[in-house]
Amino acid sequence: MATVRRRRGARGRRATTAALLAAAVTAAVAAGCTAADGPGDDGRGSPKESKQGASPSATGPSALVVKIDNAAVARPHTGVDAADVVYAEQVEGGLSRLMAVYATRLPETVGPVRSARESDLELLRQFDRPTLAFSGAQKKLLPLIDKAPLRAATPGNAADAYFRGPGNAPHNLYLRPERIVPKTPGEAALTTGFHYGAAPAGGTATNSRTVRYPGARFTFTWSDSRDRWLVGMDGTPATTADGERMTAPTVVVQYVKVRESAFRDFLGHNTPYTETVGSGTAQVLRDGRAWDVNWKREKATDGTAFTTGDGTPVNFAKGPVWVVFAKAP
Repeated sequence: MATVRRRRGARGRRATTAALLAAAVTAAVAAGCTAADGPGDDGRGSPKESKQGASPSATGPSALVVKIDNAAVARPHTGVDAADVVYAEQVEGGLSRLMAVYATRLPETVGPVRSARESDLELLRQFDRPTLAFSGAQKKLLPLIDKAPLRAATPGNAADAYFRGPGNAPHNLYLRPERIVPKTPGEAALTTGFHYGAAPAGGTATNSRTVRYPGARFTFTWSDSRDRWLVGMDGTPATTADGERMTAPTVVVQYVKVRESAFRDFLGHNTPYTETVGSGTAQVLRDGRAWDVNWKREKATDGTAFTTGDGTPVNFAKGPVWVVFAKAP
């Protein structure tokens, strides 16, 4: 009899544990929380309804910015090829994440969407109250996001704009941009400070350029036939979800200070902070050539100026720009 009671008690405890686990998973998905993808993720929280709201209509069109998962299991990406600017940054564990900026085109779908980081807030100050779409953030970071001059659009306050696609969470969360930015912002929303036009004189013929993080790398290979740089990630050609190769007319390798932030992921790894205000050196790639240039951004609300040694602005080729932040030597 005692044995029967012990068995029933064990079954009851297992049932209770299973029920609690199922409830926790359901709540996490409903809140748009991100789960760990190894040592490179701390996005376990999901912000409450932003005090600033998610609608971009209050002050006119503003850029849409989406945090993009760049783990190998999250590829191929959807909608990244439609971005006007793609920023690549280092995150925990030496891995990488993308930030895609949309102004002149809004794709039907973007993703997979992932969590925000502290240094994103400094980078985004160059835009006029942008809409930031992301899946969550560390709990201690959420108050800073709420106070930042941006509109947070998350599964918590814009649930109908997000959906789960094929694959495993958290690498399968996608955004329908038109549900949070119903109108294409337009070129005026791109307050990056970038100049476009004819290539500067000089430069060095360059076929390929690789930027390495401790746990990730980006390679850009020039294609004469396409007049663009072919994007590669971690030794593999980067393609879109429909099989098209990802390309960029202009690539900027910007050398910046990467330091420890005040935040750590749930495994205890420190979150790198990428400083984008200040000055330093960079390399601009376009037309199969490379130019060693200087960059300067005096304050967070400014765009970034790229100039030659004599102070002449460096023109980018018309079209999408990839900016890869690399740790300054």
